[in-house]
Amino acid sequence: MIDLFNKNPETFFLIAGPCVIESKENALHIAKTMKAIAQNLGIPYVFKASFDKANRSSIKSFRGPGIEAGLRILAEIKSELSLPILTDIHTPDQAVAIAQVADIIQIPAFLARQTDLIEAVANTGKPMNIKKPQFMSAFDMENVVEKCKSMGNNRVMLCERGTCFGYNTLVVDMTGLYEMRKFGQPVVFDATHSVQKPGGNKTSTGGNREYVRYLSRAAVAVGIDGLFLEVHPEPNNALSDGPNMIPLDQVESLLCELIMIHRTIY
Repeated sequence: MIDLFNKNPETFFLIAGPCVIESKENALHIAKTMKAIAQNLGIPYVFKASFDKANRSSIKSFRGPGIEAGLRILAEIKSELSLPILTDIHTPDQAVAIAQVADIIQIPAFLARQTDLIEAVANTGKPMNIKKPQFMSAFDMENVVEKCKSMGNNRVMLCERGTCFGYNTLVVDMTGLYEMRKFGQPVVFDATHSVQKPGGNKTSTGGNREYVRYLSRAAVAVGIDGLFLEVHPEPNNALSDGPNMIPLDQVESLLCELIMIHRTIY
């Protein structure tokens, strides 16, 4: 397991993968491709995929294979590719099962204030990636950090993913990245969820992946420890969050740009 808490000024780490597991073949292809890109560029890499997307716009929306099948696929990818794994949790009773597979457990933005959920994850001893809720300020995340620490888990990453700005629109306040770094925890920028338009397609989430490149550049210039990207071979045909995911064949060029910015700043 790579140490994401020993801050490395020479590079940022990368968390990337599909929004949700569509099939083992699809997830494995993305993981292999991303691993090769990250190794080539010298970026520490964590594979991310969700086994369930509980927060959906419509009851008809695709949610994923579920916890049993999803964790089995993630365990196989972890074993075959020797990659650290990050996945979401939705309810406290899932914590033990998820901790047996995941190296990092992610708390979704809408659930980051749920004390029982944070306690369940903290008690696993696993590192936590906590998404900043769209309805909370960067300053409020200090309380979330203290909650985790009071439960005995100091390995907390804070993830910016945009703030509500009117109906179906998010905006990123880059000063929030700076403020959250003051708490002494690694800060991650979620470049793809930050360009979402929640419920923007009425029965599904919209977005504009065109902005991912520009927001990522700004975030790296401000100062982040990690970058979070959702990627897919064919985003327009993805079963979840397609409008804001970036094509797999565009990831390497984006990362090359960001590496140059990072080296210039640091």
